[in-house]
Amino acid sequence: MIPGGGGQPDMQQLLQQAQKMQQDLAVAQQELAETSVEGSSGGGLVKATVSGAGELQGLVIDPKAVDPEDTETLADLVLAAVRDGVAGAEELQQQKLGPLAQGLGGGGGMPGLPF
Repeated sequence: MIPGGGGQPDMQQLLQQAQKMQQDLAVAQQELAETSVEGSSGGGLVKATVSGAGELQGLVIDPKAVDPEDTETLADLVLAAVRDGVAGAEELQQQKLGPLAQGLGGGGGMPGLPF
């Protein structure tokens, strides 16, 4: 008989790999939380700052965008800037977390693993 179960994966090695991936994921998530992405609309009249995790952190509105007679346009500009910032954050998430998710390989078919 072959030691180690005849070609079965080394469980200790699998656990070490899973632990490293978990650590890498935690580091990537922390980096995302600390990174800011800016979205804008109206040629820069409205700027939204969004964390890499997708949380709105700031909003700057140029006074030229404010027309008391037309608050709907201002609301549209704000929504567009926030959506632009969130889209940038999602792209950043894909860049940071995408390779880690692929490295998990669907958990190797091991029951009970969430990935």
